[in-house]
Amino acid sequence: MAHPKQTRTKLRQAYVFDQYSLEIAALNVGVSFATARRWKSEAKDSGDDWDKVRAAHVLAGDSMEDLGRAILSGFLLQYNATIQELHTSELPAAKKVELLTSLADAFNKTTAASKKVLPETNQLATALTVVQKLGDFIQTHHPKHLPAFAEILEPFGAVIQKEFG
Repeated sequence: MAHPKQTRTKLRQAYVFDQYSLEIAALNVGVSFATARRWKSEAKDSGDDWDKVRAAHVLAGDSMEDLGRAILSGFLLQYNATIQELHTSELPAAKKVELLTSLADAFNKTTAASKKVLPETNQLATALTVVQKLGDFIQTHHPKHLPAFAEILEPFGAVIQKEFG
């Protein structure tokens, strides 16, 4: 099936600039993964290496924080694609466990590194955890105050978003 040139351009955009995995980019533009892989290979053969352009785009960010966000975002997209693929794969259970263990390790290392590059992400996570723990505490120990907490929580969410988000 012949696809318009615009579809190939959209695929390249999704992969290079939006940082989607090739599988997700192909799905988003409506082509098979095999077609996407072929187009990427053909582009490389003609001098347009999508992976090099993708890496350069990430490195060209405005700041270390932008780079950290791009790396974390790219990892999370890959993480999600891998999880989806594991759900549908026919791999033996032992192999799936091995892959999940490796993926969990990569996730832990990536998030730990991101906390160093993106301290505001760590602060936001901490703030949200504290608010959630407070809500749980109020629900367990002072349930009659839960409606007041909920009333206060909504506008306070804007403060948290402004401060850390």
